[in-house]
Amino acid sequence: MDGKLTYRESGVDIDAQDQGLLRVKEIAKSTFTRGVLSEIGLFGGLFALNPDDPAGDVLVASADGVGTKLKVAQLACRYDTVGQDLVNHCTNDILVQGAKPLFFLDYFAAGKLVPERLAQVVEGLGKACRENGCALLGGETAEMPGLYAGEDFDLAGFIVGVVKRDKALPKGVSKGDVLVALPSTGLHTNGYSLARRLFFEVKKLKTDTYLSDLGCTVGEALLAVHRSYFNSLYPLLQTESGIHGMAHITGGGIVDNLPRILPQGVAALIQESALIRKPAIFGYIQREGNVDPGDMRRTFNMGVGMILCVSQERLDAVVGALKAAGEAPWVIGELLEGNRTVTFA
Repeated sequence: MDGKLTYRESGVDIDAQDQGLLRVKEIAKSTFTRGVLSEIGLFGGLFALNPDDPAGDVLVASADGVGTKLKVAQLACRYDTVGQDLVNHCTNDILVQGAKPLFFLDYFAAGKLVPERLAQVVEGLGKACRENGCALLGGETAEMPGLYAGEDFDLAGFIVGVVKRDKALPKGVSKGDVLVALPSTGLHTNGYSLARRLFFEVKKLKTDTYLSDLGCTVGEALLAVHRSYFNSLYPLLQTESGIHGMAHITGGGIVDNLPRILPQGVAALIQESALIRKPAIFGYIQREGNVDPGDMRRTFNMGVGMILCVSQERLDAVVGALKAAGEAPWVIGELLEGNRTVTFA
């Protein structure tokens, strides 16, 4: 195509969101009670059940949604995967704090409630909850024809987990740490406003269109489940693994998510050549949408779903343990002296 597609032009302004969050953080901080251990900005919020116990239980909570990936599910008339996306996304968000999920609640709102669709969504929620050892404790279903058009619907989730206070992450992230990546299964749940515009408006494709570049249909590529890293990583976190911190790579990509766990005085250097493992869908979007490389990095995960900050001394052991758990880890960079930034070289 002649013109360049951007995330902002597709309807999502990350900079505006960041500006809005500055005020949100101020308001939230004014409500903090003694049990709150974290600032707004970490992947999960931490609340100590006993603030005086340095090794006591800490609840870790997170909330998220599936975003406009739901529109792809509607086009494909397939609703079981988005429930899995939601639980796995939330699980990953508290896993990076070192937490094990305890329970999950969902919120399903629609203009017109279609029982079969709701059942498929909940089937996906249940499947992912079982896989992550998490109870689907309850939720809310709302029919709001004045707010949602036709059969449009939205889906959000809320998860609560637990970690011992002295085991909570990040802890000890410092220059010299090696950055280890774990692969994503595709777009996960971010960048869909841009992706939908390219596939369905610019290219005018259907969800059942087979693309040889992707080796599957458009719907299969876009509905690939946002995977969970819990079963691979949580057992490792129960040992003296040398993992100092983890970043779940979601909206904002590596550029915005990795700095969330970096302390002052530390920056990240990512090797551009290490991102060549990304699934074919990223190359297709960048080429066919003429998307600027910088916009790609800040919109998509680029094939990296999770980044671990690992001590040099424990690198081989961590990589070996991850491979034994069925993962395909690889080194993508290192931490250097700097100020909470990410540089690509």
